[in-house]
Amino acid sequence: MIVLSNEVQLGDWEVEISAVRSQGAGGQNVNKVASAIHLRFDIQRSSLPPFYKERLLRLSDQRITKEGVVVIKAQQFRTQEMNRDDAIERLRELILSAIVVQKKRRPTRPTRGSQVRRVDSKVKRGQAKQLRGKVDI
Repeated sequence: MIVLSNEVQLGDWEVEISAVRSQGAGGQNVNKVASAIHLRFDIQRSSLPPFYKERLLRLSDQRITKEGVVVIKAQQFRTQEMNRDDAIERLRELILSAIVVQKKRRPTRPTRGSQVRRVDSKVKRGQAKQLRGKVDI
């Protein structure tokens, strides 16, 4: 069971986990042991509330397919159990990041004083540069 909040939880039946061989170098053991984990989570078939599903499907994340299936491959650790925990934690973080509502940005304008200070500093800088020029005798 994956706990997302007090009200929202995912059952074990909603997450499909399979063990595969890890990629990359690793010696003889990497060719024998399936320690990497493929996690698949179908957003449409899940028991998530509609708000969660809608926000997840709107995400532009490469881990979410066109069909609405989240695919996570975890192969960072040497053991299957640690990779399984890592994949589940990454799924949990993905779902929680999707439901965060961004604060609406209100455009602001610079104050009159800050505009005056900015122009004054530019004028002073220009004068300092002008004084570096050639001196006419």
